[in-house]
Formats: sequence, C-alpha cells, structure tokens
Amino acid sequence: MQAGRTVHLMGTVITLVINGGPNAGTLADQVVEQLRAAEHRFSANDESADLMKINASAGQGPVEAAPDLYQLIKLGVHYSKYPGGNLNVAIGPLVKLWHIGFQDARVPSQAEIDRALALTDPRQITLDDVTHSVSLNRPGMEIDLGALAKGFIGDQVIAWLKEQGVESALLNLGGSTVIGLGGNPENEDGMWHVGIQNPADPAQAYGQVVSIKDQALTTSGVAERKLTTNGKTYHHILNPQTGYPDETTVVSMSLVTPTAFLGELWTTMLFGKTKEQIAAVVKTLEQTVGVLIEDDGTVIQLR
Repeated sequence: MQAGRTVHLMGTVITLVINGGPNAGTLADQVVEQLRAAEHRFSANDESADLMKINASAGQGPVEAAPDLYQLIKLGVHYSKYPGGNLNVAIGPLVKLWHIGFQDARVPSQAEIDRALALTDPRQITLDDVTHSVSLNRPGMEIDLGALAKGFIGDQVIAWLKEQGVESALLNLGGSTVIGLGGNPENEDGMWHVGIQNPADPAQAYGQVVSIKDQALTTSGVAERKLTTNGKTYHHILNPQTGYPDETTVVSMSLVTPTAFLGELWTTMLFGKTKEQIAAVVKTLEQTVGVLIEDDGTVIQLR
C-alpha cells in the first residue's frame, strides 16, 4: 500500500509518500501532525510560535525552549561562529528589513542595514544547557532558523518513520529539501529521482535529475524569491557580513548528504562563494556530492 499527503506548511508545499505496510495512511496522517507541531515551535513568522516568544523577549532575560528547538538553536549558534561561513541564525533583523518574498520587500538604506547588522552577533545569544533557556542579550535581536529548520524537522520525521518500521518513503519539503528513506522500489534502479530547477532556464522543467537513497538533496538558489527594483534584481539569500545579497555567478547549489540538516547547513554556509571555493569545501565533506548551476546555465558536478 502507498500513502501520500500534500500540505501547505512552513511557507511552502510539503509532500510525503510512504511505500508499503497496511498502516501507511495512518503513519502519513501522524507525520502531518508532527509537521504542524514543529511549525508552531520553529516559525519566525508566526507570532504565537515558540521561537517568536524567544525573539519577543530579546533584552529581557532567558526563555525556556522545547528540547528540539533548543537543540537546533544551539547547533545554529555553533555554526554561526564558523569563520567565513554564510550562516548566521541571528540574522533575523536583516531578513525582516529586506523581507524579500513578501509584498513589503524593499531595498533598505545603508543606515538601516548598519543598524540591523549591529543586532546580528551570534555571540550575543546566551544558552543554558541545564534549563534549556535562550537569552538574546540585546533588544531588537531575532533568531531566524529558516536556513536550517526544514532539514532538522525532516530528519526527525524520517527517524520516526524508521522507528515505525517504514523502509521506503520520500519527504519533499517544498523542493528545496528532499529526503529519501530507503529507495523507491517502483524504479528500476531502486532510487528516488529528484529534479533540480535551472534558474538560468525557467522554461526547462528540470536542469538536472539527481538520484538518492537513504540520503537528502538540498538546493539553495536564487530562483524562488527575488526583489527587482530600478532595473536591479536582489535574491533573498543575505550575506551576514555585508547585509546585502551576494552577487554570484552560481545561481543554484544542490548537495546530496547523509542528512537534510547537513545539506541545509552547507548550502547556507557556502552559497555566495565562488564555484572554486564551494568545490574545495565539498571535497572535504564525507558522503557528499553536489551540482552547481551558473547564471549562463553551465552545470558543474561536485565530487
């Protein structure tokens, strides 16, 4: 028996397919409920979400977080201190300032960007492992887990499905993060086949097709959310050092990794770097391959 579900959560369309077993439908329904609950903990756009309660208390003292939310914040803060990386979970004020992908998106003034940058120091986030509490030390600070949350939540769901005895499933979190549990027995090669859009040729259905089995495919790119004003186009991926979107010839970056969290982590850390810099780092990552697409449509395989 195969069960499928499609839901609109986390600002995107999520699809789930579970192969095999008489209770596949029940498990699929339970996954949807898990995803709804996770959205309520991790969202940076829902005022009632657990993360927003932490942000609303910036400068006012510690707020206790649910164990998984605390774990992801702790991981995010750790990697946000990585020298030269483009991940910063304290980037919330900058994301809100540009708001690319929303109707009120605009290009901020340099003074506004400078003020927002002053509130994005991850070292100003204090964590207490005993109480699982989080303190944002300065008023106006905001944590944004958008770069990591879908992968983290997806890995949790896949781990739970494994515990239930599921051997074949595909969780597609809006196309940017796709996780295969086992393979797809309906395909001759036993793999899940996932398409990657080519931002340089939107008319083309898929720029590349990648095969995964017990792996995740994560894509970071400029195709989805943009702001065009005065003849200039800005994508939504902001450089936490400059406060502006990086100008880069790499318009799409996809990584196949053992977990979705690792995929989201490294696509975020590396997007905006040159193709040579990206390739050099990917070579050092275990069980990781990738695909880069440049603005002229050139496809580069990373091994």
